[in-house]
Amino acid sequence: MVRTPVVVLSSVDPVEREATLLGLLVDSPRTVAVRHDIHDDEDGGSLRRVVAAAGGVVEDEVLPLEHACLSCAVREDALPTLRRLGADPRWDTVVLALPVSAESLPVVRSLAWAMRPGEPLAGLRLADTVATVDLSTFTHDLLGDDLLDERGLALTEDDRRSVGEALAAQVAHADVVLVAGDPGRDPVASDLLDHVRAGDGRRVDGRHRAGVVDLVMHEHHPATGERRLDPAHVAPVTGAPTAHGVWTLDLWSTRPFHPERLLHDIQRLGSPAVRSRGRFHVPSRPDTLCVWDGAGGQLSIGAAGPWGRRTPDTRIVVTGTGGEAADMRAAFAELVLSEAEERRGYAPWLGRPDVLEPWLGERTSA
Repeated sequence: MVRTPVVVLSSVDPVEREATLLGLLVDSPRTVAVRHDIHDDEDGGSLRRVVAAAGGVVEDEVLPLEHACLSCAVREDALPTLRRLGADPRWDTVVLALPVSAESLPVVRSLAWAMRPGEPLAGLRLADTVATVDLSTFTHDLLGDDLLDERGLALTEDDRRSVGEALAAQVAHADVVLVAGDPGRDPVASDLLDHVRAGDGRRVDGRHRAGVVDLVMHEHHPATGERRLDPAHVAPVTGAPTAHGVWTLDLWSTRPFHPERLLHDIQRLGSPAVRSRGRFHVPSRPDTLCVWDGAGGQLSIGAAGPWGRRTPDTRIVVTGTGGEAADMRAAFAELVLSEAEERRGYAPWLGRPDVLEPWLGERTSA
């Protein structure tokens, strides 16, 4: 059985999303696009679904949002829509364009589950997951502190993500990044993109060079996509700064962060205009794998379960374009336990108050 390919498209720029969609539809008259947009209001908000092809709009429907989980809302509408369009003999390919600023991983995870044998979308398959970027704004979007709601791009009233958070998640998950803009005119942005996008993904410069045939030739592997965004699997980094000053630091130690020093000086690692992600451990909860994810002036840390068979370590990979590298190296060295502190063992920490509990949750075991 030939399975209909589904391309998933994400962006933080509505103009880029529309231009990319238009190009794909014109490139392939037998391609149909499903575009979702969220409209949040005092009545609970709505989900707008537009189905379009090269000949114009096929459907345009507004549905009330039944609950606050946006990925759930998109999934619940997308699944029957994709199933219907995939069975329509007019279409060879379906492009699912997510709401602007929506992260692709949660939706792709749901689609992959529904495409298993015996599930509702068994007649479809995941082709490339795609993100669009504009080099002329990429550096500011990723490293600046603009919030989505300041640009009118927040998905809900309580969506406090920065533009950088959403963009970082999109480009790191994507199989293909479609690039608008001239790398020669924006060399810093071009180098920065190469440092933060998926290392095993592809980059296509010039939106018009991305054709549907190329995007459906490949298959998205959900496990690979999950690993790309999993801070627990951040890999070692090598390489010198680029000719245009873009650098990536691999801050690594077998020793844990000192909880109190981390609490009081976290801004030294978490506040600069950089992209950072990784994992760490603390002596007050030695069995807990803690994750670190920062972009756009925002930092998120949390607990991700036990280390299991992994040997605990602390690795934060940081990418920037300014002069912060030396201070970040020094800050990291000061925030981990010293050799003398580590020699004392972790036992003294287990009876002390856990100052990181507001961020890591209640300590349940040690």
